[in-house]
Amino acid sequence: MTAEEYYTAPSENVFEEIKKNAIEIWSGYDDTYGYATDKIESIKNIKNISDNCAYIVAMFDPQNQLKLMAKVKDEEAHNWLMEVLKDNFAL
Repeated sequence: MTAEEYYTAPSENVFEEIKKNAIEIWSGYDDTYGYATDKIESIKNIKNISDNCAYIVAMFDPQNQLKLMAKVKDEEAHNWLMEVLKDNFAL
């Protein structure tokens, strides 16, 4: 993925699929100290502009990025996510 592609917002469908699944993952974590709530609050009202979708993905460590990839079922969103993560995982 080129820098230009990275900073270009994906389709609204891709964005909503990534956002929805990211919130689901964060919602499943222990929130004793509010960490998950902070992450959810950071993304729940974010708009699909520039690199915001990539920002949502980057909030996760590599293990959770793979978890996100497994949760995303929409083909277009899955392909976009694979393109974003391919350099991290040699996909």
